[in-house]
Order: sequence, then C-alpha cells, then structure tokens
Amino acid sequence: MRNKRAGTAVAGLLAADGLAHLYWATGATWPAADERALSLAVLGIETSFGPGAVLPLAAVLLTGATAVLARTRGRGGRATRAVTAAVAAGLAVRGLAGLGWAAGLLPSPPDSPFHALNLALYTPLCLAAAWAAARLAAQRNSHQTTFPGARGSTPHSSASAATRVSP
Repeated sequence: MRNKRAGTAVAGLLAADGLAHLYWATGATWPAADERALSLAVLGIETSFGPGAVLPLAAVLLTGATAVLARTRGRGGRATRAVTAAVAAGLAVRGLAGLGWAAGLLPSPPDSPFHALNLALYTPLCLAAAWAAARLAAQRNSHQTTFPGARGSTPHSSASAATRVSP
C-alpha cells in the first residue's frame, strides 16, 4: 500500500514536470518573468526553453509518469518495471548532481535562484522520488491479487482461478 502511494506520487511529480515543459513549449515563462530568468532558475545557466528543447523532455517525463503509474497499478510487466528503474536511475543522477551543486563541486553561484531552488526543492524531490521509484521497480510484483482460499500471495488471474473451481 505504501509503495502504491509513493509510486502514484512519483508519477504525479513526473506528470506535473512534463506538463510544465509542455506549457513552456508554448513560449510562456511562468513562474519567471522571461526565458532568461526561467532558465537561470530551473537550470542555473542561460539556455533555450523553446519547443525543440522542452518538447523531448516533456515526452520523456510523461512517458516515465505513465510507466510508473502503470507499474504502481500492476500493469505492463517487464516494460514498466524497466522504465520505472530507468526513472529511478535518472532521478538519482539528478539528485546526486544536486548534491554536487550544493557542495560547490559543480558551478552554481550561491546567490542565484537556482542555488536556492536546488537546495530546497529540486534535489530533495529528486532523491526522494528516486528512492520511491527504485523500491517500486525492485518489487517482484507491484500489484498482487489473491482469491479466497488461495494459499500464499501468488497472483492469480480470474481466468485461472475460475478453471480450478469444480462445479
């Protein structure tokens, strides 16, 4: 139950980030005043937030969100397990990079919006989501259904349960 909630939260976080990237692809810059301020707050460097840069990221984030949610619901088998593991790895890399920025190993001016956001928001969220996604990916079966009278916690489909019942 706990992993289901955590997986749903990770999927929600990825979906919200993906939707923000779709929004930025329209040329909007909220919550920043302009594209420069947005790129400095989100990435700590000046870069384009045009469709060519943000649409592929939106696709990756929304695909990851869909796979993690499917894994949380016990759907998709090996494919969603693999994508969920990849999401966990990607979030862990971003979280570790965030620790590098926080420790001064990677360039990030201490007075920049990115530095504060990285410490307070980006890094903790990435590390927590990486942990949750890794736990979800490591589960043998993320969603198991047992039927009355069934022994253990082995998942059974309704079709196989029905064929074992004698009239």
